[in-house]
Amino acid sequence: MKERTLGADGPVVSAIGLGCMTMTGGYGGRPDRGEMVKLLHAAVERGVTFFDTAETYGPHANEEFVGEALGPYLGRVVVATKFANAIDPVERKPLGRMLRPDEVAGAVDGSLRRLGVEAIDLYYQHRVNPAYPIEEFAGAVRELIEAGKVKRYGMSEAAANTIRRAHAVQPVTAVQSEYSLWWRRPEEEVLATCEELGIGFVPYSPLGKGFLTGTVGSTFDKDNDLRARIPRFGAEALQHNVAMVELVQSFATANGVTPAQIALAWLLARKPWIVPIPGTTKLHRLEENLAAADVTLSADELDRLTEASSRIRIEGGRYPDELEAQTYL
Repeated sequence: MKERTLGADGPVVSAIGLGCMTMTGGYGGRPDRGEMVKLLHAAVERGVTFFDTAETYGPHANEEFVGEALGPYLGRVVVATKFANAIDPVERKPLGRMLRPDEVAGAVDGSLRRLGVEAIDLYYQHRVNPAYPIEEFAGAVRELIEAGKVKRYGMSEAAANTIRRAHAVQPVTAVQSEYSLWWRRPEEEVLATCEELGIGFVPYSPLGKGFLTGTVGSTFDKDNDLRARIPRFGAEALQHNVAMVELVQSFATANGVTPAQIALAWLLARKPWIVPIPGTTKLHRLEENLAAADVTLSADELDRLTEASSRIRIEGGRYPDELEAQTYL
């Protein structure tokens, strides 16, 4: 597996990481835990060294799973997790509010325990809490770094100016936000800010929550699949948005690879400090995604794909309005 450095002085990690959220549910049903442990082990064996989880996934269940599965590989892998929402530690239910700066220390203790580590490799602020200055959260993480409980600070779905303000208090190692051929908003300001400040960028949902693979149907389990709530996955929107899949498929056919590999190769070619984290629950998809690190598109192909994709108007939001309102603050 090829490697990349997250930002100016961040950790060296596999060029493609692994998002672990759906391994404990999210895209329909709940995968077998034993099989998911095997999948994480298979990822390490194939050179993946960057794994992503969060306190809110479950809540708590995903961190516990990742901690159990990656326990034998501590020291060989980089594990990132996130904080944002206040969660009842006993009932494991969201309390309907975001954490205050003075509560971050308690949150990290829970994540350390669930992951079974002495220090969090990369600790993201999952969402910005507009009720408090971002400097207070950056300061809280700085104290955790000084205490040896956190190694590096990250942010997720934050606006460029917010990233700058936080970075001035505690250097930000990486920003994680959604980025793919069908969601390009980071290109407006955030990527330039990351490049200027020496911050790595981690695209989540780099395959458009599976859409760009060309394998997503038009119906979703309303009780178990989060895509059932996403406007751009509505039946009518999907009929319109298939134009993006057809474009990616045309480049895949021309290169003898899969649409997923084209979508990931495009991201990897954007900047050398970009590390996408596609998620999966299937070994053959893991292997397909990792092989994208060896797919090289010519400069002409990249230009044509970038331009053609930018001309396709995507129908529907990437989140329901109430969730989108929590981003880019």
